Amino acid sequence: MAHTKKVLLVKYGEIALRKGNRAYFEHHLLDAIRHNLRDNNLSVTREQGRFLIEDPQGDVDSEALLPRIKHIFGLTHFCLAVKTTTTHIDALRSLALEFFRQHCHGKKTFKVESKRSDKSYPLLSGEISAAIGEEIFMSDLGLTVDLHNPDITLWVELRNHSYFYIDSITGEGGLPYGTTGKGVLLLSGGFDSPVAGYLSARRGVEIICIYFHSPPFVSERAADKVKDLARELTKFTGKIKLYIVPFTDVQLFLRDSIHPEKLTIFLKRAMLHIATALAEKENAHCLITGDSIGQVASQTIQSLAAVDSATELTVLRPLSILDKQEIIDIAKEIGTYPISIRPYDDCCTLFVAKHPENKPNTKVIEKIESQIFASLKPFLDSALEDTETIAL
Repeated sequence: MAHTKKVLLVKYGEIALRKGNRAYFEHHLLDAIRHNLRDNNLSVTREQGRFLIEDPQGDVDSEALLPRIKHIFGLTHFCLAVKTTTTHIDALRSLALEFFRQHCHGKKTFKVESKRSDKSYPLLSGEISAAIGEEIFMSDLGLTVDLHNPDITLWVELRNHSYFYIDSITGEGGLPYGTTGKGVLLLSGGFDSPVAGYLSARRGVEIICIYFHSPPFVSERAADKVKDLARELTKFTGKIKLYIVPFTDVQLFLRDSIHPEKLTIFLKRAMLHIATALAEKENAHCLITGDSIGQVASQTIQSLAAVDSATELTVLRPLSILDKQEIIDIAKEIGTYPISIRPYDDCCTLFVAKHPENKPNTKVIEKIESQIFASLKPFLDSALEDTETIAL
């Protein structure tokens, strides 16, 4: 009987379609997996469109290692497989039946799906499935074949070696973190901005967080809340740099200088001015916000345009077309929801007018800002100078 061992086959998604840059993305994923498993004596290799994780000493402990790698962006499925070095169909029939017997309890119907990467193999994929399916059907298990809606599916892959698996755990998908650029995330304590950061990171954007802190109007618990949100995002990113910007003096200056109906727009423009300066320092390519169109007065199309003109950088808004419940659902999925519901306000809730302007004219906003900018700039510069940096 040929020897088998438990391994983990890892699949990746759309990067397989990127012919020119495929190797670049694969190396990023390999590095991420190896980094997360660096203190284990495991082998991580690429095998014809898959990553193979195995223990040179024996079976891998999938339950122990999966929590450490399942949140890596770019990975789509984790297959709890057995590996054998044999590719002879008679041996594969016997091994498949032995493996299948351990997983089919309580099942009545089955099918076999096969893939072969070696096109010189004497049998086609359908013929491999038929041969192994016949072995299972003729056994004492009493299962019948259902090719359309089976209770259980046995997957067979013939690559450099042969693999059987049934269970497949879904990964995060997306693109490898950091492969599409770098962005500065304006992170607050609400539901929206952490989700915007997650969705951007899922598309390969390395995120740097910036939080605008306004003591004594908000407590230190508000800052702790944001730190915990950033820390929760490291589950997906590995590490994050968080800038904490003292914003009180900027807010007070604008409160005393701007009509209340326009104040929110100018506060957001001030944030973008500061975020842009930090983006230049970090060689970042964009800003990221949690705005959702129409959610509040400052998030109308006209308001967003009036805010955006404060920066020459692209402003990504991953949540722009999502409603609040959709955002909350994602927050629950990624683990930020319990932190976001803590009852500590951030600076975005301060000095909000009862009836804020919701259709500002961008040219008018720019003209007003030009008239006060010479006085505003020292406050912006001071906030930047006193910014605290935290590595999470």
